[in-house]
Amino acid sequence: MFAAAFSFATTLTPAAAEDTVKVALGQRGNWETAASELGQNAGLFRKRGLELELLYTNGSAETLQAVISGSVDIGIGLGTSAVMGAFAKGAPLRAIGNASSGSSEYWYVPADSAVQTMADASGKTIAYSSNGSSSHLIVLSLIKANSIFARAVATGSPAATFTQVMSGQIDVGWASPPFGLDAVADGKTRIIAHGNDLPAFKDQTIRLIVANAGFLEHRKDVAARFIQGYRDALDWMYSEPAALEAYAEFAKTTPEHAREVRDVYYPRDHLAVDFIKGLDTAMIDGIAFRTIARPLTAEQLDRLFVIPPPIK
Repeated sequence: MFAAAFSFATTLTPAAAEDTVKVALGQRGNWETAASELGQNAGLFRKRGLELELLYTNGSAETLQAVISGSVDIGIGLGTSAVMGAFAKGAPLRAIGNASSGSSEYWYVPADSAVQTMADASGKTIAYSSNGSSSHLIVLSLIKANSIFARAVATGSPAATFTQVMSGQIDVGWASPPFGLDAVADGKTRIIAHGNDLPAFKDQTIRLIVANAGFLEHRKDVAARFIQGYRDALDWMYSEPAALEAYAEFAKTTPEHAREVRDVYYPRDHLAVDFIKGLDTAMIDGIAFRTIARPLTAEQLDRLFVIPPPIK
């Protein structure tokens, strides 16, 4: 079903001055979306002749709208099926890389909750971030897989969700590490499910790096250098102790939690830009949960997925 269409120039001329790229990304503090800011602070994008303007959003839906409108050039962490659905409706989008394969999200309850597993959550409210997000699809899949009757509720960011859970407004909360790991360690909450409990999500590209089609058409060289800078940043984040220290400070967490986030929740290959897998499954899920009307054709996938090749 998938063939990457490399329509980029084979020879890229280095920029005489730094080019500015506007980037929208959700959930500030997540390891998954940290490459842009950490890489910029480490000078890795500057080596590619780029200066990034970063805009943090409340989640995938808000990021998607920013890219569609052209208010930003690139969005990080957009749900795969939501991107497919928007593209099928004519939205000016192109997927230029994988943001995350597999799911880092987890679902939790207060420590004194009677709910021990997701199978016990029948009749309860279960949180997800925003409509069309990967956490939304995962919640719907968890409900289906456990054969329970529960109400999925959009609760926004992990911090907003935590407040609603601990105040009793929501029964089961969602989060993405490092958020909430301290509450688990302190015995305030208990994790009852992980997104990767669902085999279909474990090795599936569930979030994408997406460019506005107009930006990509007119600034292919800049997009290619951004993706290479992103690869550079990921290589640094998984190899240098200084990167863990930088992330711990950025995410306002401990070095121990920083290492746990990286090594337990985000395997290196699952963040690799070129890791595109499970699109058939993503389309099946998208149809089941009404984010897309029908599977994209091979020709549509070729137009949607345009991943720049590596630059030395």
